[in-house]
Amino acid sequence: MNNGPLTLMAVHAHPDDEATGTGGVLARYAAEGVRTVLVTCTDGGCGDGPEGVKPGDPGHDPAAVAVMRRQELEASCEILKVSHLETLGYADSGMMGWSTNDAPGSFWQTPVEEGAARLAELFRRYQPDVVVTYDENGFYGHPDHIQANRITMAALKMTALTPKVYWTTAPRSMMQRFGEVMREFGVDGQEPDPAEAAALAEIGLPDEEITTWVDTTAFGGQKFDALAAHASQGENIFFLRMGQERFTELMGVETFVRVQDTTDAAVPEKDLFAGLR
Repeated sequence: MNNGPLTLMAVHAHPDDEATGTGGVLARYAAEGVRTVLVTCTDGGCGDGPEGVKPGDPGHDPAAVAVMRRQELEASCEILKVSHLETLGYADSGMMGWSTNDAPGSFWQTPVEEGAARLAELFRRYQPDVVVTYDENGFYGHPDHIQANRITMAALKMTALTPKVYWTTAPRSMMQRFGEVMREFGVDGQEPDPAEAAALAEIGLPDEEITTWVDTTAFGGQKFDALAAHASQGENIFFLRMGQERFTELMGVETFVRVQDTTDAAVPEKDLFAGLR
């Protein structure tokens, strides 16, 4: 596709998303000499503030949270050996249904064409061979994840580039195991709401519909440490409770659905760059 280095670009919504869904592939491909580019669309201002102050509570300062989360994002990228970090700087829209969804300047309120045009410039600059983002429902319905999908797919149409394109997902079999682990590591020793556990089991796809399974076990420590770098959000990052060994056991394979391809590489794949090298 291009004469430069093989390039992976991951388009994510918030600081910490890069580690949760793609920390393993970012670390693995960086170790293999692939140029890794992370695009983070929002400032994360709807995250927890110092001392765990929640959005909307007295003392929560979205601007200050955004500065703190940018520092954490940079630390995570250093751990994962990300080659280039690009931030679009849109305001975090918060969870679906929050009043911040409607705030002027929020990512959710940004016209898709505007965000796509900015992302298309990054596509032209970096000429990615592989692009990774969320599915059309943002994996679990988060507005900023949905918007990241929308601008990514629209940006691709604005360019003449034909990278392999993947959406992150999870196998249903893993989500069932995750539900079991949630019960094991329930908050304050209490079991999670059964309805929440049932909803978790419906996230992702049946195993047979997943096209790409990438073994990132060897990079589980980096992925765990990258998540831990987002210390201000530790209360919300359930995975940190299980420790690095258990985390790697559960999260050692990252899975994707291939939605655009010109290589005709056979599926299921074990490599996002199958057919490109």
